[in-house]
Amino acid sequence: MIRDITLGQYYPGDSWIQRLDPRTKILCTFAYIISLFLVRDFIGFAFVVFCLGLVIFFSKVPLKFIFRGLKPIFFIILFTFTVNMFMTKGEPLARIWFLTVTKEGLYNAFFMGLRLVLLIIGSSMLTLTTKPINLTDGIERLLSPLRSVGVPAHELAMMMTIALRFIPTLLEETDKIMKAQMARGADFETGNLLRRAKSLIPLLVPLFISAFRIAQDLALAMEARCYRGGDERTRMNPMHFHWSDAAAGLCMVGFIALIIIQSRIL
Repeated sequence: MIRDITLGQYYPGDSWIQRLDPRTKILCTFAYIISLFLVRDFIGFAFVVFCLGLVIFFSKVPLKFIFRGLKPIFFIILFTFTVNMFMTKGEPLARIWFLTVTKEGLYNAFFMGLRLVLLIIGSSMLTLTTKPINLTDGIERLLSPLRSVGVPAHELAMMMTIALRFIPTLLEETDKIMKAQMARGADFETGNLLRRAKSLIPLLVPLFISAFRIAQDLALAMEARCYRGGDERTRMNPMHFHWSDAAAGLCMVGFIALIIIQSRIL
């Protein structure tokens, strides 16, 4: 299951979506996330799913690879669905022990679960179609106007990108440690939830040691290459907006406008 996490991974390709400027994709992703909290009915969600499907189609990222990233968060989706189904007051439909299932609860549970799935898939598309170095440059350029008020744009961009970049590395390291522990007789798959949680404790110490070692190696590598942050730093491939970025921006503006109009009318 650890290998199924796709957040932070980059899928190599040469599609139209991958060639977009990273700033365009970051802004479009934020607009997409906002739109998910504006839609509240079947028509709105159907339109969002249709537009997300078009993005996935043009990105040429396999659907199997995208949906694989939903497996690790299945428990969170199920928990969110259950909480909304039982904790929302309204017209009662059924009663399970001391809990009551309401019509409004089922309605909210379905849309909350769907909203969470679309949020994960849409956010993953940003990292799947953008190289980590381009993502860093895009975040830094978007935050650069805040330098005048003392915000360390380059440091923030580097910190966020390193965190995303090393998610797959730490997951791979966790998988190796788990296999090593299982070879020594450890059991991570049987027992109740509390027992499984306790069985994961022996993973934490070697995982923290490995994370600190990776961080130290990265710091030494950056220092050996005379890395000095964003001051007077040049780029081999400067970012430029093209007609495709303008087209993507206009599409996103139209998308948000339609979502707002639909949510107000219906």
